Amino acid sequence: MEECALLLLLLGAAASTGLSPPQNLGLQTLNTQYVLHWDWPGNQSAVNQSVRFTAQYMSEFRSRRAEHMQKWLTVCEDVEEQRCDFTHAGLFYLGIYLLRVRANTREQASNWTQISFCPDKHAALGPPSSVTLRSVRGVLEMVMADPLSSTNESMKTLVQDMYYLIQYWRQADDTRQAKELRTPNNLVVLPDLARWSVYCVRVQSRYDFENKSSVFSDTHCAQTEGQTAVWLILLYFLLALVLVFLLVLLLFLCSYRTFQTFKSVCRPSAQLPAHIQELWLSDADTPQILLSKECVCEHMDVALVCAVDTHIPEEPQDSGGSSSDTHSSGDSGVYSEEDSATHTHSHSLSLKNTHTHDHTLLLTDTL
Repeated sequence: MEECALLLLLLGAAASTGLSPPQNLGLQTLNTQYVLHWDWPGNQSAVNQSVRFTAQYMSEFRSRRAEHMQKWLTVCEDVEEQRCDFTHAGLFYLGIYLLRVRANTREQASNWTQISFCPDKHAALGPPSSVTLRSVRGVLEMVMADPLSSTNESMKTLVQDMYYLIQYWRQADDTRQAKELRTPNNLVVLPDLARWSVYCVRVQSRYDFENKSSVFSDTHCAQTEGQTAVWLILLYFLLALVLVFLLVLLLFLCSYRTFQTFKSVCRPSAQLPAHIQELWLSDADTPQILLSKECVCEHMDVALVCAVDTHIPEEPQDSGGSSSDTHSSGDSGVYSEEDSATHTHSHSLSLKNTHTHDHTLLLTDTL
């Protein structure tokens, strides 16, 4: 008896100096994402040592047989974090598994701590992966995408009895007055909606067999439509007519302005005064405006030659006064020629001065 008591005392002392096992095992799940987490209080025997953790799993059906107890599958080995991701461990959604974890150092290891896990029963169900709300022909139409698994498959392939709980309410009202609609369909038309009103919706996934319900999705809002009033149609029509008229007027003004600019560039004479345009557009016989930079002027003399008849009819001559008459006749002829020359020169100067004055006036008016 004393030997047995001493043995028990030694075993208790050895147990007290070993590593403490992990505690408070739990799972963080969503659809087919499974993360095992735990707490480890620690003890004095591992103060100066690096403590790591190992996590394993096994089907509960296999654990009933002793020959399978050594066939645990390791998912995380010697990890420092107090968590292990079982998402890609290949757990069947309807299966039941045993998950266990222990703490270990280079010299020693703690006892295993395990829990039972069934994804179909314990895994949380997620909301729809996307929700679309749109107004179509006066009604609100909802399109919901199924929640997805870790392999991007619809959760309806795993949870066939899953359905959606839709809550919708007028935006001006309280959410407590929301109406509810249950449906397994992904396309839903919301009934009993008022015209020209804004409604908000949110959706929740549900599975009644295991009493599962997801969190609500984000809230989406949209406005319903209604039959357009006649006065509104007329108003739109009048506005369209005004816009078309203004557009046509603008195009006409732009075209007219462009034409005037083109015309002024191609026909600069249109910008000249009227009395210059008469010279510019006159016939070839009339004076033209010189286009050269230098003004060319020529001196022009106009002389008018008038034929003067100096023939004097002969008179009968007396014998006594022949020399005196002859002398007189000769003087008369000389005076007549001088008068004729003087008259011709004066008339020529007068015409010349007149023409020069008129020509100067013409150039002055032209300039």
